[in-house]
Amino acid sequence: MTVSADLAKDQVQTATTGYVNLRVSRRWTGGSLMYGGGERLVTGWHFHDVHEIEYACRGMVEVRTGTGHYLLPPHQAAWIPAGLHHQTTLHAGAQTLAVLFEPGLVPVAGDRVRIIGVSALIREMMLYSARWPMSRAESGAEADSFFQALGHVVGRALDDERPLHLPASSDPVVTAAADYTRAHLEHVTVGDVTRAVGVSERTLRRCFSTHLGMSWRSYLLRARVLRAMALLAQPDRNVLEVSLAVGFDDAGAFARSFARHCGETPSAYKRRIGRTL
Repeated sequence: MTVSADLAKDQVQTATTGYVNLRVSRRWTGGSLMYGGGERLVTGWHFHDVHEIEYACRGMVEVRTGTGHYLLPPHQAAWIPAGLHHQTTLHAGAQTLAVLFEPGLVPVAGDRVRIIGVSALIREMMLYSARWPMSRAESGAEADSFFQALGHVVGRALDDERPLHLPASSDPVVTAAADYTRAHLEHVTVGDVTRAVGVSERTLRRCFSTHLGMSWRSYLLRARVLRAMALLAQPDRNVLEVSLAVGFDDAGAFARSFARHCGETPSAYKRRIGRTL
C-alpha cells in the first residue's frame, strides 16, 4: 500500500494488512505527520520500512503486536521499529505526532515496540520536525542534519522504557484467558476465567507463567491499571468512577496500586495528562 504525497488524517484510516510505503521519494531521511483528533481510528495490521516514534499529544492510543499490547498515554511516545507488524488504535479525540526515520539514523532500534518517556528536548524537536512533512519529495541538507540529530537523541532515550504493556502469546489458552480477563475487568475472578476457557486453575497458572512470565493475578492488576490510565484520559471520568469501572471497590487500594505501577497517584496523573501541547 502506497500513501500519497498529500496524505491526510482520513487516508491513515485506509491502512490495511501488509506493507505501507510512507515515503514519496527515496531521497528522504525523515519526516513528520500529525493525525487523529476525530472519531476512533483503527488501522489494519501493517508494517513499513522506516522507524517511527509516535508522540501522543492528547487522548489515548494503543499499539498491538504479535507479542504485546501497548498503551500510549498522553505526553509519552511509542517507538515502532521498521519491519514490525503492528496495529494502532486512536481513541476518539486522540491526536498524535509521528516522526519517521531512515533505519540507518537509529541503529539501536531493536525489534519491538517500546513506550518511552519524552523529555522536553525530544518534544520540542518533534514539534520542530513538522516543517518537514513526510509527504515532501525532497530532503535537503538542513532536514538531513536535523533528523540525524533527532535520531541520535531518540536512540539514547530508548533505554527509558515504561512498563505500559500487556504481554501476549499465541498459546490458545492464554489468549482466551487474557481476552476474557480484559473484557470483564470490573468483576472478573480466577474462577470465572477457568470456567470460561475450560481449564483448571493450576493449568491456568502454569500457562501464564510459561508463556507470559507472570501470574494471572499480576496480569489482571496490570490490565486494570492500564485500563484506568485510558479511562482517566477522558475528561468526563473522575477517579472514583474509574476505580469502580476497573474493579476496585476501595478507592484507596486503587490509588496505591496505581501509584506503585505509574509512579504517581490517579489524581496527579489525570491533572498531568489534561495538559495539551
